[in-house]
Amino acid sequence: MSLENTISEAIKTAMKEKDRVALDSLRAVKSQILLLKTEAKGAEVSAEQEIAILQRMIKQRKDSYEQFAAQGRQDLAEVEDAQTKVIERFLPKQLSAEELEAEMKNIISEAGAESIKDLGKVMGAASKVLAGKSDGKSISEMAKKLLS
Repeated sequence: MSLENTISEAIKTAMKEKDRVALDSLRAVKSQILLLKTEAKGAEVSAEQEIAILQRMIKQRKDSYEQFAAQGRQDLAEVEDAQTKVIERFLPKQLSAEELEAEMKNIISEAGAESIKDLGKVMGAASKVLAGKSDGKSISEMAKKLLS
């Protein structure tokens, strides 16, 4: 089942359960998928594009959460955090720190990277291999740690 169909089913469930936060989050995801389809002139959206949409939306909500928390707006920060948790349910299982480190060591050895100067080469390969399994910030931090 495609992400769009899964989201549609989740929207129906959220409506039945009167879960406003989940409903708002899921409608936003469906809106982004439909927008991408429109831009692609009706072409099917690939799994990689779906994951990219979800990751972008989670990143936006985490950034908003941090800004609201810094401004003392805990009410708004809680909404962003709740929406993040709803959207994260549709991403593939995220790698633990140990799993990420093991994957990054493999990527670094395959790329032949030896120092921090090779970070770009490592990040390019890691972004493709770990798409959806870990966020870019975690990948970058681990790469810098292992290369330095």
